Amino acid sequence: MRRILPHPLLAFLLLIAWLLLMESVSPGAVLLGSILALGGSWALASLALPRARLRRLIVLPGLMRDVLVEVVRSNNAVARIILSPKGSSPRRSGFVRIPLDMRDPYGLAALACILTATPGTVWADYEAEESTMLLHVLDLIDEAEWVRIVKEKWEQRLMEIFE
Repeated sequence: MRRILPHPLLAFLLLIAWLLLMESVSPGAVLLGSILALGGSWALASLALPRARLRRLIVLPGLMRDVLVEVVRSNNAVARIILSPKGSSPRRSGFVRIPLDMRDPYGLAALACILTATPGTVWADYEAEESTMLLHVLDLIDEAEWVRIVKEKWEQRLMEIFE
């Protein structure tokens, strides 16, 4: 069964999503959705992703809370920047190169999602050989502060979960 349908839960969820998007359970929609779900399941199986190892899930609720608080806080800060009159206070955007200790691909993906979901910051690049990331910051005041925030607030906690 695993060879025919390597990821049954994913295939089922893809089929449900397709049927919801089509707003129909006609035989044609079910057939096409099944074909797409089967193809999606095979495509994911061909990627041969490493298994995720979650270590300390007790850290996750606090991390999720802090991500939500940071997204709301950053939304307010970006709105103030955008809505403030031009020239009221000088803003300088820029890039910060941050060395990372984390190596787990799922932890790195979670860090990228957190930073990109936070308004005013974007994960721009990752150098695997040097294990450094490039972060774009809309209102860059202190580069060392951004390195500290990413390392202490996000990377350290993600390493507790994934490594």
